[in-house]
Amino acid sequence: MTRYFFLLLFLLSGCTDSPAERPNANVIPDEIWFQDKAELLHNDLIWTSGDTGNFYMPEIIGGGAALFDFDNDGDLDIYFVNGGNVTSSTAVGNILLENQNGSFKDITDTSNSGDTGYGMGVTTGDYDNDGYQDVYITNVGSNVLLHNNGDGTFSDVTQFATVGDEGWGASTAFVDIDSDGDLDLFVVNYLMWEHGLKLDCYNAKGSKDYCSPTNYMAPARDTLYLNNDDGTFTDISLLAGFSTQTGTGLGVLCNDYTGDGLIDIFVANDGMADQLWMNNGDLTFTDVAPIRGCALDEEGKAKAGMGVTTEDFDNDGDFDILVCNLFGESDSLYRNDGEFFTDVTAQHGIRTSTRHATRFGLGLVDFNNDGHLDIYEANGRVQQIGDASTSDPFAEPNHFLIGDSKSWQPITVVDKAKVHTSRAAVFGDINNDGGIDILVVNKDAPAYLLMNVHPDKSNSVLLDVRNKFDSPALGAFVTANRNGTIITKPVQSAWSYMASNDPRVHIGLGNATSLQDVTVHWVDGTTTSFGELTQGLHALDYN
Repeated sequence: MTRYFFLLLFLLSGCTDSPAERPNANVIPDEIWFQDKAELLHNDLIWTSGDTGNFYMPEIIGGGAALFDFDNDGDLDIYFVNGGNVTSSTAVGNILLENQNGSFKDITDTSNSGDTGYGMGVTTGDYDNDGYQDVYITNVGSNVLLHNNGDGTFSDVTQFATVGDEGWGASTAFVDIDSDGDLDLFVVNYLMWEHGLKLDCYNAKGSKDYCSPTNYMAPARDTLYLNNDDGTFTDISLLAGFSTQTGTGLGVLCNDYTGDGLIDIFVANDGMADQLWMNNGDLTFTDVAPIRGCALDEEGKAKAGMGVTTEDFDNDGDFDILVCNLFGESDSLYRNDGEFFTDVTAQHGIRTSTRHATRFGLGLVDFNNDGHLDIYEANGRVQQIGDASTSDPFAEPNHFLIGDSKSWQPITVVDKAKVHTSRAAVFGDINNDGGIDILVVNKDAPAYLLMNVHPDKSNSVLLDVRNKFDSPALGAFVTANRNGTIITKPVQSAWSYMASNDPRVHIGLGNATSLQDVTVHWVDGTTTSFGELTQGLHALDYN
């Protein structure tokens, strides 16, 4: 049914769409690529909004989750961020699930990892270079840094590290902004909002509903913490330039988008121009999004940016950006052309097919390992005009678009109907079988654990790129030759929406039997060649 709805949209708008957006004469049959195996969690992971009927903004915005290997046993564990109640002291704690041979065990209490703030997003990374991934959580209120002690436990070191940002945090990222070998910390803040603050707003039906962020007229300033290499951080937001601009930030990406070898920061703003903070190499940043063409869409419109992801989708050696937006707004696909970005959303077939839902979690991943990137979007309205098939007035079906060399087309790939108010979508190879799986966070409903069951799921190379401290080499990138095409892939975990994803690099082999000339480009500017790599998991260590 979903496929035919998409085709109807194409037909109705065909008089204005580019040729690439018109319906493909060769209809792609629906297949089952994913099965929900939430029973493996042995626990309903429910992001609790604390919905009071008063339409407090945080209730409709969260929440996030992380896939990361906290115990260094080679498989992905889950950190699940939870909400609570914004007007009371009712505590709903976060959850840590340990992956035990494909089944998950709740070890929150024994690991001392269950923060009880009103949670939003999360990022993971080894900020102190001890070989274990730490966890940073954004909240409505004080954020929290959990230090991984390496013995199955965590310690709350927020006060010592001085990273307890008191704003309304959204997505966040560990990032080495000065290429000195340790991870700094960037925090995206959404609104200047106080507990209990609300406005009376109404939807198109005249019913009381959640407000737009523009109603509050209170965009926030993002925060950059510099790692002092002693377990503490210094807030350098003012020095760096982030205090000169405000925004309604939700999504974040940290990669080199300008080709100078330094890590830049892209922020997707909700109803405001997006920002591309160019790293000047002296601890300062300049927002170059307006001059490089990725602040607004091709029509000069600031969209409601939420989820973000980055890949080199056109294989030209630089990183492109995909942003998902509000109902009525298409995704924005910004192709990196070196000195500037070009909005190529329409010519790649996703202007019409993406604008009929409100999208949050976002993945640009080769799920069937055919050598082409596919798109998964986790959807859910922010006003009470959702799917009529459910009692949840914000619920919308999530979407999957299959990619080829030119465009993306919607198909149905999940084993049964899934219609909830979805937020974060987190991506990683949970069972190390070569296929990328998806954890989807839902508002006031159990999460999905969508396990990849595609018959070609093993036809890939998975690269565990490690720095000199035996931790994920965030900010590095990999190049490889696949049947004559040079593939460029970032080593990253902070993308999608309020999520921390599997930092390992996944490359579908397509018709190739191996990758040639695999090379890691480290954050410090050096490179290491690993030659030819065949199907399966490979550890690529800093030499």
